[in-house]
Parts: sequence; structure tokens; C-alpha cells
Amino acid sequence: MQKHLLLGVEAIGQGAIDGGMSGVYAYPGTPSTEITEYIQDNPLAVEKNIHRRWSANEKTAYETALGMSYAGKRSMACMKHVGLNVAADAFINSAITGVGGGLVLTVADDPSMHSSQNEQDSRYYGDFAMIPVMEPSNQQEAYDMAREGFELSEKTGLPVMVRITTRLAHSRAGIVRKSVLAENEKSMPEDPNQFILLPANARKRYNGLLEKQKSLTELAENSVYNKYIDGDEKSLGIICCGISYNYLQENYSNETCPYPVLKISQYPLPEKLLKKMEQECDEILVLEEGYPLVEEKLKGFFANGTKIKGRLDGSLPRVGELNPDHIAIALAKEIYQGIGVPELVTNRPPALCQGCGHQYSYVAMNEALAEHGRGHVFSDIGCYTLGALPPYEAISSCVDMGASITMAKGAADAGLFPSVAVIGDSTFTHSGITGLLDAVNENSNITVVIADNESVSMTGGQDSSAFGKIESICKGVGVDPAHIRVVVPLSKNHEEMVKIFREEIAHEGVSVVIPRRECIQRVSRRKRKVNRHEKH
Repeated sequence: MQKHLLLGVEAIGQGAIDGGMSGVYAYPGTPSTEITEYIQDNPLAVEKNIHRRWSANEKTAYETALGMSYAGKRSMACMKHVGLNVAADAFINSAITGVGGGLVLTVADDPSMHSSQNEQDSRYYGDFAMIPVMEPSNQQEAYDMAREGFELSEKTGLPVMVRITTRLAHSRAGIVRKSVLAENEKSMPEDPNQFILLPANARKRYNGLLEKQKSLTELAENSVYNKYIDGDEKSLGIICCGISYNYLQENYSNETCPYPVLKISQYPLPEKLLKKMEQECDEILVLEEGYPLVEEKLKGFFANGTKIKGRLDGSLPRVGELNPDHIAIALAKEIYQGIGVPELVTNRPPALCQGCGHQYSYVAMNEALAEHGRGHVFSDIGCYTLGALPPYEAISSCVDMGASITMAKGAADAGLFPSVAVIGDSTFTHSGITGLLDAVNENSNITVVIADNESVSMTGGQDSSAFGKIESICKGVGVDPAHIRVVVPLSKNHEEMVKIFREEIAHEGVSVVIPRRECIQRVSRRKRKVNRHEKH
């Protein structure tokens, strides 16, 4: 069959379409964004009218996907690892409610924190929820797992997690597609109480979840994605989780690995295969991308004290991405030393785009705050977070989505003045509104700067849920309309912006300043699209 050259994220998108999915729900977050973007632009998804609009945040995305599952249709929710923190309430409880139509949660983790606040390993969430977790080792498995995950979900009656990491998400390989499955017909839950988690019913369903664990382990033991590959040299056994299997193969590209290898790509852990390795091998090396989840479990799993090596004992680095060289060192193999990067090449730190409206906002805000010194501005997550770097050095925090307003409120409660929050338009509707409501309810002495570039610019310029709504939301929450000020962040408006910032900082109570100008990258893309259309 014809092969399609796809990124790992694209393979997941195609697999979900071919698996009979009726809707994808997501909030942009690197490295997961392109799953939904691929589905949005896919001709078959357009033809089938698969739902593919962005959600306001990951919690709403997961809950909406669960609602589609309730109605019997197959759905997928997509997010990055920290996004799962936002969706965790619904996700954990959905393991107890179970599903109707198949529900697949795709989570993209970001070891080495290329564009994230932490290295969080989403397999722990899957283990905590006690649901099946699938971890592809290559792009073909990513496609297959997305396609087959719906069936596994319906077979077990549980949501299924597909967990990938940055390197698999953003590398390409040939994919062989399989037949396109028909979408489910709409149906209602057979048990009318299934999704009602009142305590009496929740206790029954939780017991049912516990009773399923044995069958989930049996499914993992018989999964085509978990396999035991024998080797003649029994001094060491190697457990490879997900993409680490590819990394091991790279170290033996011209030879056969002499050690027994257990490839794990479906969880819970396949206990019989693990026991087989324990009985045959003197030591076990665990290769896993992310946290030492399997390594930790094995330390209590093996009764005879088999030595377990991995990230915890220093055989592999405790932080950062796993790679073939790390594995080579752990196996005492020589590694190829390439030509070093010449000293004349220096790293270029990230920076706001030239002409970006955020630049002018920070310059004006800094001038308005100059007499108060640094440490008064709490920021959020978005491209404007680059305001922490020179030449602006304008912000003092970046913790999680929505924390700017609530941290500014807490600091004001502690007596800090002035206390300023900077939050983007999309982040505001993602998780900033409730913080603003808290501030209004207590008339907190804070100034909230909603940097509105009319898109989710940090992840590629997706449509913002806040577009055209920010003033109305602020008024609806209770902010005094007289203290909702809109400015256009341009150098020619500098003096006006400084004046407005000073006035609203001096106001005792909640005030909102909205510097609004469309992201220049989005403008550029829009103009290119128009030019291409005119040429044709």
C-alpha cells in the first residue's frame, strides 16, 4: 500500500479520522497542536464534517469529548502534558463513569522543557486513573493506536490515553493507512445512572473500575504492541518503553542486540512478561522517556531483589530527553563524536517579533512603573512572557495558565502596591476569568493588562476564544466600565499609553487595560494567503 510521510502528530490525526472519530476537542499546546490542525485541514475530515474547532481550554475540551462519548460517538481530546493538569478533574472522574462511544485522550509530553514549565510524565495520570495507556514507539504505531484506541476504549468501557513525547510528535516517517471505519450511530447509555457520580453510585462504579484491572493487565500481556525479544546474553535484560525502543535499535542498527528486550507500548505493565525477564536476567535496564515510572514500579515488583538500573541509579540522566547516546553510554558502547559547533556560532535567545504590539506595551508599562522598581508585574503563559528578558525585564512570574491575575490579587492582599497582572487574550478566556471575578468580588487593588493580539500566537496563530468579547466579559464579571481601557500599542501612542497605565495603576480597585493589535505574524500569514488566492 502507498505510504504517507507524516509527523507523529499528523499520524495520530489521520488514525483518529480513519478510526471513525466524530469529533476532536483541544486547546493549542506544543507539542500537541498539530494533531488538531491536521484534522482541521484534512479533506476527509471536512467531507465527514468531523467536529474540529478549538476549545476554550483543556478542561472544556475533555468534558465536551466526554459528552460526545456519552451520546455514543467516538471522540478524541488532545492536549500537552500541563494541559492535562487543567483537565484532570474530568479525566480522573471519567475513568469512574466510563464511556459510551470510544474516547481517546492524546497527551504530548515535553521532556527537556522545549516549550513548557516542567517535564511532567502523563503516564502517571493514566496509572492514577487506572485506565489503559498506549505509548507508540514510532509513527506507524501512533497511527495504529489512534485508530484502534477507540475500539479498545469501547471494549474496556474506559477512556484510553495515547501518550507521545516531543521527538515522536515532530519527526516524520512513512505511514501505511488502513481502512476508514464508519462513525458510530448516536446512542444513549444503557445504564441511566452511569454518568451520575453521586457518592452511592460513584462507589459502585469505582469498585467496577477496580474489578477491571485484571482484564486490563491481560489485554496488555496479549497486546501486539508489547513483545518479548529473546537474546543469548542473560546478564542484562532491557525494558524499552515507547520511543526508547527506537533509540535502542539505533544502537544496534548493524547488529542484533545480544540481550533480551521487552518492548512495552501498552499499559498496565504486562506482569507475565516482566516475570519472564526477571527469571532469565541478572540485571534489568529500564529505558523510558520521562519520569522513572516503570523503574519505580519494578523496585517493588520483583521479589528476588533483581538489580534495576535506569534514571534513578544514574545509569541514565534523571532529567531531559532520552536519546540514543544516553543508551549507548548505559550499555558501555562507544558513541560517535561528531564535529563540534564552531565557537563563532552563538545561541540566539528567543525574543518578541520586531514590531510586536507587546513590545510597545512593555515599554509604556515600564515607564509608568519606573518609580516603583521591579517585582510588581505578574505574567502568564504566552509569547508576552518573553517580556521577562532584556531589554524589557518587565515581568516577575510565569507559573501556569491564568496564575497572573490570582497571584497579583494575592500579592495585593499581602499589601504589595502596585500589583499588576499581564495575561494574553486567549489565556484570559482559558483560565483568567475566574481570577478576575475573585478580584472584583473583593475589589482588589490590582491592574490587569490583557494583551490582546487577537490570536493564540504562541502556538501558531490559532483563533482566540476571546476575539471580540474581552470588554463584554470584563463588564459581565463586574469590572467598572470606566476602568476598562483599550489602547493601540504603537510607538506613536506611547505617551497616551503611559498616561493610561498610570491612571489605572493609581485607581484603588480593579482596573483593566487592553492593549489591542493583531499579531504581526498572523497579519503576515493572512496577507500571504490573500496573495496566493489572487494569483490563482
